[in-house]
Amino acid sequence: MELMVLVFIIGYIFIALEHRVRIDKAAIALLTGGALWVLYILISPLSVQTVFPDSFREFISNQSSLSLLPLIEQCRGYIVDVHIIESLGEISETLFFLMGAMTIVELVDVHGGFYIITDRISTNNKRVLLILIAFITFFMSAILDNLTTSIVMIMMVRKLVPNYKERWVYGSIIIIAANSGGAWSPIGDVTTIMLWIKGKITTAPVITKLFIPSLISMLIPTILASRMLKGELPEGAKKAAGHISTILSEKERFILSAMGVLALVLVPVFKFVTQLPPFVGVLIGLSLLWIYTEIIYSRKKTSETLKHRVTRVLKRVDTATILFFLGILLAVNALQGTGILNTMGEFLEERVHNIYLINIAIGFLSAIVDNVPLVAVAMGMYPLADASMISTAADPLFMQTFVQDGSFWLFLAYCAGVGGSILIIGSAAGVVIMGIEKISFGWYLKNFSILALAGYLAGAGAFVLIDIYL
Repeated sequence: MELMVLVFIIGYIFIALEHRVRIDKAAIALLTGGALWVLYILISPLSVQTVFPDSFREFISNQSSLSLLPLIEQCRGYIVDVHIIESLGEISETLFFLMGAMTIVELVDVHGGFYIITDRISTNNKRVLLILIAFITFFMSAILDNLTTSIVMIMMVRKLVPNYKERWVYGSIIIIAANSGGAWSPIGDVTTIMLWIKGKITTAPVITKLFIPSLISMLIPTILASRMLKGELPEGAKKAAGHISTILSEKERFILSAMGVLALVLVPVFKFVTQLPPFVGVLIGLSLLWIYTEIIYSRKKTSETLKHRVTRVLKRVDTATILFFLGILLAVNALQGTGILNTMGEFLEERVHNIYLINIAIGFLSAIVDNVPLVAVAMGMYPLADASMISTAADPLFMQTFVQDGSFWLFLAYCAGVGGSILIIGSAAGVVIMGIEKISFGWYLKNFSILALAGYLAGAGAFVLIDIYL
């Protein structure tokens, strides 16, 4: 088991230092996930007896041919025929949802759908523009992923703000607002998507209980940062949105945008009504958009090279990100099979025994390393509590926080999402804007890390107060 932990830590370090080692984190995650499953089945298969006792006994009772084999071979058979298959089934729910959602967002974006919102910004006051951008980003990232929202917003800012140092201020606020906005929606951030799909949180509680803390975490840095800006933007800075508007009419772009947003927003409703996994709803939404775009393009007498059909848009989807999630979730499931994560959870429960401190620490860690594996590990350490677990727990009140929509899971969604804003490398939004605008790590650390930290802690404090007293 120690070797597996060491392999995971080494993989984690390489993922965190992706830009230093210049190896895509997806490659490291896949290698780590594959290596851990190899080590799991070779050196630690007997752990399945204690980690999955009931499922293992049922498997052996239904496989008469295995009952005559040595125990270690029975355990390996369980890993191959049950555990890895069930793990892939669970992981696929997340991956197919992300693939569908990312394709919808790319489809709307490539057709200029988001400019319907951003092109209507007309103010030249720098401070007012900062506040508008913060709020638009905050709400957009609750529907879209924070990476796409950040790209859309920073590209708009590049059209409006000619001074690169001022754009760094706007870009930094976009990072904070995107991460804060993604935290209070079940579909706004990858970590909340993971928690939502696994049934740790549901739609209404995550919105109602995290909206105010997330809003505070965005507002405080925005208000403080507004003092860095003075005066008006130069007239005529705004540039045209691009060639795509000449292919589709504004009405067609609006319909496409509305269909895309509804396809994402209605997924929680689809899950509630049908009880089917969310990826089914998002794939239905994608298929409707696909049909609509095919109908539009069949009527356009334009060169095929200018037609952004779904088959072309699929090539724009960040497949490396999908493979990164696959590798990380495979790695975490392998660790879970050995019982390592349960041991870590018991250690924290015994030594820290405070869900608020545990999650705030996770938030700080997410500023340094990717929040996806952090949340995946946290979900592996703590099971979804039920009535029987609470009744037999040494501390029923503590265990109560791990029920569906319990305080631990909701606060985890907030901390893992918002904590990534403390450092510019702590989130996908930060990394992409850092690359587009060439914002230096040191500049962000000096000018915005304290602001992001203030917002993070203020929002965390608001959550704790609401959770305790309301």
